[in-house]
Amino acid sequence: MKVYESAKVRNVGFFGHGGSGKTSLAEAFLFNAKATTRLGRVEDGNTVTDWEPEEISKTHSIGTGIASAEWHRTRINILDTPGGANFAADSRFAMVAADLALITVCAAGGVEVQTEKFWDYATDMGLPRFIFINKMDRERADYFKVLQEIQTTFKVTLTPLQIPIGKETSFTGVVDLLTGKAFSFANGKASPIDVPADMAAQVEEYRTKAIEAIAENDEDLMMAYLEGEELAPEAVLAALKEGIKSGEIVPVMCGSATKNIGVQPLMDLIAESGPSPLDRHPTFGVKPGTEEEVERKSEEGEPFSAIVFKTIIDRHAGRLSVMRIISGKATPDSTAFNPNQDTKERWGQLLKLFGKEKEAIDEGVVGDIIAVAKLKDTLTADTLCDDRAPVQYSLIKVPSPSISFSIQPKSQGDEEKITAGLQRLCEEDPTVGLRFDEQTKEFIIEGVGQGHLEITVEKLRRKFGVEVTISTPKVPYKETIRAEARARYRHKKQTGGRGQFGECELVLSPKPRGEGYEFVDKIVGGVIPRQYIPAVDKGVQDRLGRGVLAGHEIVDVEVRCVDGKFHPVDSSEAAFKMAGSMCTKKAVEQAKPCLLEPIMNLEITVPSENTGDVMGDLSSRRGRPAGIDTKGKNSVIKAQVPLAEVLRYEPDLRSMTSGQGAFTMEFSHYEEIPSDLAQKIIDAAKGDEEEEE
Repeated sequence: MKVYESAKVRNVGFFGHGGSGKTSLAEAFLFNAKATTRLGRVEDGNTVTDWEPEEISKTHSIGTGIASAEWHRTRINILDTPGGANFAADSRFAMVAADLALITVCAAGGVEVQTEKFWDYATDMGLPRFIFINKMDRERADYFKVLQEIQTTFKVTLTPLQIPIGKETSFTGVVDLLTGKAFSFANGKASPIDVPADMAAQVEEYRTKAIEAIAENDEDLMMAYLEGEELAPEAVLAALKEGIKSGEIVPVMCGSATKNIGVQPLMDLIAESGPSPLDRHPTFGVKPGTEEEVERKSEEGEPFSAIVFKTIIDRHAGRLSVMRIISGKATPDSTAFNPNQDTKERWGQLLKLFGKEKEAIDEGVVGDIIAVAKLKDTLTADTLCDDRAPVQYSLIKVPSPSISFSIQPKSQGDEEKITAGLQRLCEEDPTVGLRFDEQTKEFIIEGVGQGHLEITVEKLRRKFGVEVTISTPKVPYKETIRAEARARYRHKKQTGGRGQFGECELVLSPKPRGEGYEFVDKIVGGVIPRQYIPAVDKGVQDRLGRGVLAGHEIVDVEVRCVDGKFHPVDSSEAAFKMAGSMCTKKAVEQAKPCLLEPIMNLEITVPSENTGDVMGDLSSRRGRPAGIDTKGKNSVIKAQVPLAEVLRYEPDLRSMTSGQGAFTMEFSHYEEIPSDLAQKIIDAAKGDEEEEE
């Protein structure tokens, strides 16, 4: 594959709400550039960037697809990202590699929840943005209505560079406002036509606005414009490019990706005026092991550094690490330092990705997107760099999980296969988590949403041959006490030989929530010998770990060992451990024990019209609202809700909001469960196995 100099590379991320046509747009790019011989369709499962079997069966992207199109002597690296909330983290990771965010908006659906999120992410990262209003051939498509909606929602001044000719089924072409020329499209090819007579006034109005917006970014150009001079097209294009690079200009274009209408002019604009890697601001990291800031410019002369923004796990080929070269250049058969893992990595070939296909290249230039195979320790978000000039970037933040399930194998003996397979999938997708809950004795798989975890389970079956079931996990309740209590217990057993004897007296007191367990030795006079005190402590902890109400751990308790007795022959560590355990049980039963439940902080983003429904639903879940903010046409609701009430909240929220709601959840604290609910939990636990004394 031909190597392009950095000035001729365009890294373009396609971002937008699910169903806005990103994958179809990528297909049109590739077809127009003759990288493919046919225009693939998502519905037919034959697109380049949606190649995973799960993407084909679900007909939507679940990971960032990567391909390249060579257009007007420029390489356009395409990052086709997922639009669904379950997989939005992969899209955010891709923004690290992009130099331009192409935001797709459906001409019929307008601005949707994920549209806003991706706009905000791109803005926060300082990425230049284009907007492509897609699906102009759809019923109820309205370019000018969506244009106004974007301006209102994002509070940004847009610069339309095209207006459509016709709409819905009569959409046939576009008018280029900078040249004043009109084009119709047949089979993706543009043909010049006269501007329709009924559009002449509208074209002149929007052309004037576009020229003014561009001229405002260049003082000399603005003066010439105000003085009525004819503006040179080259000067206008130069000012447009500078305005795009600075983010002051957000161009808007339109078309239909599936019919390949208006896509060629978009590709022209990206190749001619889109930012190259050399236009990127310096990237800042730290010197590994210190807080010393390190700057890396997007220049070939800088030391090599790159960030891995995607990992692909293949059951046969192993790990494929996809990276953006931040500075310097990469060559085959090289070694780099990974400061995240404190190790050196060696690779052989450098690869360019074209969907699932790979092609070797001779060099990776600064800003390019490349892949290398079989790195031993490198994961997504890791830095690779020259060990003589080390740097570590923190450009990728992995979101916290918002849903979890208990996972069990369908076949006995597959537990190790589950663990090994999920560990590999966690390497591929860092938003997936796996942990063992010591309290509930369950393997817990965590992720962004139910759909996210269902796809993960499908991958586990396909890639590693493990059949599993997932279910709602047990809630990790805890127990505590509300009053001080004193108890004494003597453990005495005579079995014919040496007996067992241990006696202790304990005082249990409640501690403030979250302060945990504390054992205090108050023994004086040697009534319990020193060597047996740790055994009493172990017995106490053993009993606290099993609870007395419903078998849950007892927390936030101070235990004072104040008295006891021993026998010079029959006393032992085992006897005092048993005494400590049973004495603790007696004391807890007298200390007004109660159940605690985990309380979660929720931040829920929903369309404003759904605010009332969501608030009512939170109330039914024993939720306590903490405030409501307005963000565009959405409401951001903050609330505290018991975990037991939101274990399956993600599908319920999507149902309430027609798929437009999203939320994040994190643990806040434990608090006492209302008595009526606590009794139900206690009653349900009565069938558990009787504890041995």
